Amino acid sequence: MTDQPTVLFVCVHNAGRSQMAAGFLQQLAHGRVEVLSAGSEPKDQINPIAIQAMAEEGIDIAGNVPKILTTEAVKDSDVVITMGCGDTCPVFPGKRYEDWELEDPAGKDIVVVRRVRDEIKARVEKLLAEILPAV
Repeated sequence: MTDQPTVLFVCVHNAGRSQMAAGFLQQLAHGRVEVLSAGSEPKDQINPIAIQAMAEEGIDIAGNVPKILTTEAVKDSDVVITMGCGDTCPVFPGKRYEDWELEDPAGKDIVVVRRVRDEIKARVEKLLAEILPAV
């Protein structure tokens, strides 16, 4: 990894889980990590319940736009976190890959989305501790 690692979060629609994870990492890393997110089949907008759940944490993801997963995004990343997108993510040697099994918040109520959000936050905090040296 370079001095500033790049982390890519990937889920199917890039409208919920990967957007929440990216939001948490951007906030918690304070600019020390480049954060990307993408989807294998991106939706046209971010899940409004995910936006609401993240706003409760003081993180605004409302202006984000779902993006298509590209080979270049994977190549440019040091860490690739997948969330329910199976084998759609290309694999390159020398990169760290993790698959986070998380419930898909699409179509779920705020109670479920909060639970998913909180699990994502805990995983992002653990990931951050592993990829950045203690300050």
